[in-house]
Amino acid sequence: MLTFQGRRYPLSVGGLSFGATIGASKAELVGRAYNLRRASDIAGTYTAVSMGAAAGGGASTIRLQNAKGVVLELTGRSVGLELNANVSGVEIGLR
Repeated sequence: MLTFQGRRYPLSVGGLSFGATIGASKAELVGRAYNLRRASDIAGTYTAVSMGAAAGGGASTIRLQNAKGVVLELTGRSVGLELNANVSGVEIGLR
């Protein structure tokens, strides 16, 4: 869900994978979007700018950027087991 200028916009999120991914997991992420001029700027393919992991509990942070310059800084937890050799990005759209 995107909240922008007092309005809420439902989002669709899909993963893209290049490289090897083995296993299954569910991630619940929250964060901020930077460089949004209008709500539709959120849509697009995002590539990872940086990733990090916090100690304990599987908490992690990821920064993603799309072609319009929108940067998502997301923090959350992964539940499950996943081995990922190369995360390339995420596809986000407005529903």
